[in-house]
Amino acid sequence: MSNPTPIHLNSYIDHTLLSPIASETDIRKLCEEAWLHAFKAVCIAPTYVRYTREMLEFCPIPIEIATVVGFPLGYATTSTKLHEAENALRDGATELDVVMNLAQFKSIAYLSVQDELRQLIELAHASHTLVKVIIETAYLDQFELHTACEICAEAQADFVKTSTGFAPAGADPATIALLRELLPESIRIKASGGIRTHEQAMALIEAGASRLGTSAGVSLMSKA
Repeated sequence: MSNPTPIHLNSYIDHTLLSPIASETDIRKLCEEAWLHAFKAVCIAPTYVRYTREMLEFCPIPIEIATVVGFPLGYATTSTKLHEAENALRDGATELDVVMNLAQFKSIAYLSVQDELRQLIELAHASHTLVKVIIETAYLDQFELHTACEICAEAQADFVKTSTGFAPAGADPATIALLRELLPESIRIKASGGIRTHEQAMALIEAGASRLGTSAGVSLMSKA
C-alpha cells in the first residue's frame, strides 16, 4: 500500500473531541477545523450531534458526523444502546462508533454480543448510517482478537475500531496489520487512541487503517 500524500491525509481523519468537559465553543472550533482541513468526519458526544449538524449545515464539502454508543465501557444493556442509537440517528448522526459489550465478551457470551451488534447495525443501516465497532484491542489477546473479528464480520459491521482512547493502550501498526489479515476486505479498520504524530499516522495507514480517530488532526496536517 502506498503512502497517501499529505494533501490526502485529511481524508483519513475523524477529527475527535470526546472530552467530558467539551463546551459548545470547543465543538464549534472542532467543526471549523474540520471544515478548514476537509477532514473525513468529526466525532463528538451524543449531546452535541444536533449542534454539530447545525454547524456543518452549509459546509461545501461532505463531513460525516460520528457519535458514540455505549461509550466508553460498552456494558450498557442492549435496549439502552438501541435507544442511544435511535436518538443519534434522529439528531443527524451519519456514523455510529459502538463499543462492543466487553463484559459479555469476556464471559464468552459471544452470541449475545453478536446479536446486540446485529440489532444496532440493522438499525443504523436502515438509515444509511455506518457502524464502527470498538473492540478495545488493549484488553484482548490474539485468540480474542480473532473471535471479535469473526463476531463483527457476522454482524456485518462496516468498520472495526481499535479503541475508545480510554484503555491502557491505543492503536499500533502490528495490531492494525493483524486485524487486516483477520477481517474480510469489506470491513474497514479505524485506528484510534494515542495518534499524535505524522509518523504514527502514516504507519497505521500503511498497516491497513482506513480511518484515524484522533484529536490531533490539525497538528498532523501541519506536520505533514
